[in-house]
Amino acid sequence: MHLDHATIVTPDLDAARRFFVDVVGLVDGARPPFRVDGAWLYADGRAVVHLVDATLRAASPNEAGHGRVAPRIDHIAFRVDSRDAWRALIARMDAAGVAYQRADVPLAQQVQLFVALAPGVVIEFVTAAQNASS
Repeated sequence: MHLDHATIVTPDLDAARRFFVDVVGLVDGARPPFRVDGAWLYADGRAVVHLVDATLRAASPNEAGHGRVAPRIDHIAFRVDSRDAWRALIARMDAAGVAYQRADVPLAQQVQLFVALAPGVVIEFVTAAQNASS
């Protein structure tokens, strides 16, 4: 298993994209059509930084808003490269009673599991869809 990517929620998507592309040297690339705007930025052919547009638009600090709190680093993700390792991970989570949400991402041909460790602390595990099939 290795670190796959970091997701950053930002109120200024364009500025964050310019920083990572123009300054850091990442490449703006393909991203699945999620319901919220964002960008996937690549290094060596892999999307290593996922930017997500903050949807929280409260007029004042005392006004409730809807959506993601920003700015923040949303989650870290670990890539699991084999079917056996994926199944072993799920077995360990099930045995420990760890709740997770599964998300299929057909465009990227991958499967994600999200574990909420605490409010605002999310860990993702991702694998190729073929590793997650029965």
